[in-house]
Amino acid sequence: MARLIILAALALLASTVAAHGGLANYTVGDTWYRGYDPDEPLEIQEGQPWMVQRIWATIDPIFFVNDTGLACNTPGTAPPSYIPVKAGENITAVYWYWLHPYGPMSVWLADCGESCEDVNVNDLDWFKIWEAGLLEGNIIEGIWYQKAFQNWDGSPDLWPVTIPATIKPGKYIIRHEILSIHIANKPQFYPECAHLEISGTGTAVPSSEYTIKFPGGYTMDDPSINIDIYSDENKGATNYTIAGPPVWDGLVNKYCQDC
Repeated sequence: MARLIILAALALLASTVAAHGGLANYTVGDTWYRGYDPDEPLEIQEGQPWMVQRIWATIDPIFFVNDTGLACNTPGTAPPSYIPVKAGENITAVYWYWLHPYGPMSVWLADCGESCEDVNVNDLDWFKIWEAGLLEGNIIEGIWYQKAFQNWDGSPDLWPVTIPATIKPGKYIIRHEILSIHIANKPQFYPECAHLEISGTGTAVPSSEYTIKFPGGYTMDDPSINIDIYSDENKGATNYTIAGPPVWDGLVNKYCQDC
């Protein structure tokens, strides 16, 4: 019996290793918001009143920085609903599992204006509100946040982030990105997006130095993206620069630089 359990566990591990992973759900406080599940039929999820996440058809990664799916995955079809969240409140991304150990993670927002359902996500101005990469040690033997947030006790992997307290309220898209760099010079992007209705009394909006577009904001000649972490040059390095603009601190306002 023990041998059968071990074999079953190994089979499950082998299947999940090949399966990468993806952002399954979101929580705000004690409220759970279901995301899209590519293993379930599209027709029972798309357009449902509970759906808050843009559709991602597969757990496979985006490989190219000029792929339109880099913004919100593919096909990125808009949901009808929004997650209500207050400025200054935490929102947690829930992954049932994540297996890759190397590379940075980042969280982005984009202001939709009147409606997130009608926007082209490739035209939006995305700004970063959180990032984490190499936490300690060197690139190969050290600890990345991507590895540190994994749980191996059967519980989900949780990725909490705080919505900037001073942000202007409105409709936004939140974008979680994992960049896995475990294969030399073949970056793997895993983006997923959901719609937010942010409430609050803030007025802050990021200036242009904090915003980029997807695609357009990354290039394949960026050594943080197109990297061989196993090379003699990189494997012993103890620092890693995360691609993209700096994290917006919530205090810079494009309408009032000196506020």
